[in-house]
Amino acid sequence: MPVLTHSPHPTALQAMSTRMRNFRPRRRWWRRWVKRSAVALILRQSHGEIEVLMIQRAEREGDPWSGHMAFPGGRMDPDDRTGLRTAMRETEEEIGIDIERAGNVMGRLSDLVSRPHSGRRPMVVSPYVFSLHIPVSIDSNHEVADTVWVPLTYLADHRNRQTMEVQRGKLNFVLPCYHYKGKQIWGMSLRMLDELLELVGGLVSMVEENPGVVE
Repeated sequence: MPVLTHSPHPTALQAMSTRMRNFRPRRRWWRRWVKRSAVALILRQSHGEIEVLMIQRAEREGDPWSGHMAFPGGRMDPDDRTGLRTAMRETEEEIGIDIERAGNVMGRLSDLVSRPHSGRRPMVVSPYVFSLHIPVSIDSNHEVADTVWVPLTYLADHRNRQTMEVQRGKLNFVLPCYHYKGKQIWGMSLRMLDELLELVGGLVSMVEENPGVVE
């Protein structure tokens, strides 16, 4: 594990932040020429656990991700100079969290390619990871049906991993998934979580030694 110099008793989130800074995510070099979006993986430490905030998308006709578990985020606007700005703006719009005031950016994960709402060109999704340093309240807009904090220890334990069948046209696919508090976590969101867990390793169960965590 990287040596931390800023605190003799590093928190789990601080240790994760160090690993994120040293991580080199895969970036799609051609992303500037296609549709782009960005999402926010928001982490907090509570009672010695690291949790990630997930949203359940509202049911909307014509939305291919309708009702799915996801992270706050959305399409990049022309005024968004970076994907990071998109993730922060969309987080405040969708769940009312001003991440610039309430947290810190830890880094980013690898770009993923998704199908867009319309058109044939793919969409590149850039995930950004944040940590909270003050308590927050969630004020969801019409795009969000529900929110849930999911412990990373639950996701890191592959005994909790199940499978599901997804039909694409005439083909059936068996994909990995998790069921947590009645929510099904799978697809692109699970791929982001898998990369995050591969990166932070055993830090997900690190117990805070110096109280001062976000409860």
